[in-house]
Amino acid sequence: MIKFGTDGWRGVIADNFTFDNVKIVSQAIADYLYKQSKGSKKVVVGYDCRFLSAEFAKTVALVLAANKIKAVLSNKAVPTPAVSLHALHGKYDLGVMITASHNGAEFNGLKIKTKDGAAADKSITDKVETLLYKTKPKMLSEDAARAAKLLEMKDLTCVYIDFLKKFVNLSKIRKLKLNILVDVMYGAGDNFIEHVLGSCNIKVNYLHNEFNPSFGGFHPEPIEENLIAMEKAMKSGKYDLGVVLDGDADRIATFDSKGNYVNAQVILPILSIHMAKNRGDIGGIGKTVVGSNIIDDVAMSLGVACYETPVGFKYISSLFKQKLISIGGEEAGGIGFKGYIPERDGSAAALLLLEMMAEEHKSYDELLAGLYKTYGRWFYSRTAIPVKSLKKSVNDLKLPDSLFGKKVERVNKLDGIKLITKDNWLMFRQSGTEPIVRIYAESKSKQEADRLLSLGKKMIYDL
Repeated sequence: MIKFGTDGWRGVIADNFTFDNVKIVSQAIADYLYKQSKGSKKVVVGYDCRFLSAEFAKTVALVLAANKIKAVLSNKAVPTPAVSLHALHGKYDLGVMITASHNGAEFNGLKIKTKDGAAADKSITDKVETLLYKTKPKMLSEDAARAAKLLEMKDLTCVYIDFLKKFVNLSKIRKLKLNILVDVMYGAGDNFIEHVLGSCNIKVNYLHNEFNPSFGGFHPEPIEENLIAMEKAMKSGKYDLGVVLDGDADRIATFDSKGNYVNAQVILPILSIHMAKNRGDIGGIGKTVVGSNIIDDVAMSLGVACYETPVGFKYISSLFKQKLISIGGEEAGGIGFKGYIPERDGSAAALLLLEMMAEEHKSYDELLAGLYKTYGRWFYSRTAIPVKSLKKSVNDLKLPDSLFGKKVERVNKLDGIKLITKDNWLMFRQSGTEPIVRIYAESKSKQEADRLLSLGKKMIYDL
């Protein structure tokens, strides 16, 4: 079954994600474009480093070409934000990215990007789904597509790097003298950060910056349990900052100089302060329903609105398009910024951290210490349970009146079920991209956050 979830359509390679199904989806995208308006069409197509991603991307391009839609196909693996940026600045009708983002090596997927560089929302993907199987897929050969000038191979990286060079203040970053470590998790992040920094006094070192579609046996997701080698390297004391990018380089996690893992729940509020204080972008902050409470606290101190959305960056994208926020992010590591595309970018987030360090004349460790001193610490944890092990739906949970003696003051059902007390919260949500139920918890102590997760697992298994 072909179904678009939280962020695109994903499936297991050779099971659901097949060349035949990619042709079906590509034909539906072509039909969707012609239903929107008449006239010539142009789509940019990119792909990541997964098994057969280049071949799947070419299939998309050749189906589009057969429908008289010009396909501009990346000549190499690229980050998802590079495709989104091209969709906007190249005046394309759509962008298509072949990636399964942070999912395991057995998965691949397809994301649709709108002409304004955002993730396609449900109104678009629903229309594409209604067109599945309605038209028999057409497909040209590569030679025929080139002869008809309906297929063009292009380097998408130059525009991407040039934009990032202008987006951050390199003249200030050049004043830094740092040694940083970047783990690209065998993904499409490659060495773009180094290319942007150019002649800066920042030495960029790498982990897992080679082609390995098995991702070394880990999911290319920047969560702590997948980053054992990175943690070990950072604890050596050789590096001032550690940056981790996911499989398609649109998400970020970091490490401080002592090897402590820092996720996007902390990176987002730090960069929110930078956007307002140093860049003068006094706008709202967007977060998903599983975002940390510290984000609300920072928004309040800055005197700006904090908007809460369902899980999925497409909802954050919508806030950017409505010009309601200057920064927005999701707990899984995706962060976007005003003045860029209404989309997340892990490399851009890393560069802005360097810009903030230069602006404030502080190390990353000092920025973290300042955040914790001002707003306190919140400890965040999550886990996942396979759906096949459940007998009932999350909606059938018997909800408690309290969490470890703390009264449940509110139940949020914006996207899943979130139990909220004064000092902690516990949430259950079925993933839109994987056959799992996620359990999230946050508290002012790590021990209690872990206890909340254990309670959540017990509640799920008692269903």
